[in-house]
Amino acid sequence: MSDREVLCLGEALIDVVIREDSTKEHVGGSLLNVAAGVATLGEPASICAWWGKDERGDRLAEWATASGVSIVPGTDSAEKTAVAFAHLDADGRATYEFDLEWNVPTIDDLSKYGHLHTGSIAATLEPGGTAVVENVRAIRDHATTSYDPNIRPALMISPEQVVGRVEDLVSLSDLVKVSDEDLEWLYPGEPVEDVMRRWIKAGPSMVVVTRGPWGAYALLADNRDMLHIDQMNVTVGDTVGAGDSFMAGLIAGLLKSGLLGSVEARQRLADAGWSDVQSALHNAVVTSGITVSKNGAYAPTPDEVEAVKQADPTLY
Repeated sequence: MSDREVLCLGEALIDVVIREDSTKEHVGGSLLNVAAGVATLGEPASICAWWGKDERGDRLAEWATASGVSIVPGTDSAEKTAVAFAHLDADGRATYEFDLEWNVPTIDDLSKYGHLHTGSIAATLEPGGTAVVENVRAIRDHATTSYDPNIRPALMISPEQVVGRVEDLVSLSDLVKVSDEDLEWLYPGEPVEDVMRRWIKAGPSMVVVTRGPWGAYALLADNRDMLHIDQMNVTVGDTVGAGDSFMAGLIAGLLKSGLLGSVEARQRLADAGWSDVQSALHNAVVTSGITVSKNGAYAPTPDEVEAVKQADPTLY
């Protein structure tokens, strides 16, 4: 377990999941999903978000606490709790509509956090997006940082409106995870490999692109070769929270390997080879695979992850 907490800075909201035959509400939001995933995997995690003092906000707070996630004071300062409407198609893939506002409460003490993760809506939607960048810059004197653009076209409108912010945060991050669908939206027609190489030159020590059923690609700053990681074969419940689960598994795995959580860990990640990060990458594949096999943004436990690894030793 790391000495200091992971701070997840960004949205927590209620997902209204709409299928052809049903509508259900679930606790969600990319950054709360990651915080819960990290905490469930055994690493201390906090959420700094923006929800209201209402019934939905109470549900977010109760779920975060039950997942072992600490809540940064001021998180419940919004006028109302944000809602995301997830429309699922016949294959379980989600498209989103949103009803939300986003701001960042004042974080009194960044020094207790060893790693900050952010991304998605929180990084681009104002007025909170600017505050997110300011906190990322401020924490880098003692902590590592990670970023997942997690593109939401319904809110981000066009690539031209957000690509500058995305690239700023890429340059400020030690670890970046993104989906191939996000890259296609940001840079239509540009090969994934070209974007990965350009981003790695901008500052991160590790860039990972998830590719759904085709697994993931990973690139390290100190290694010219690209690694392909196979995805688990599972029966899909839905894909809600799959990317967040991958991110949580990757962060937790890199923390356990001593490659995130401090300035010294930043240097170790910058110098890392594939043997140093492979365990964390497989951890991410397993956590996301378990999540996809469930309905909703399910956070796997260490015992569940270990059971999968024991059943298939090639995942080590």
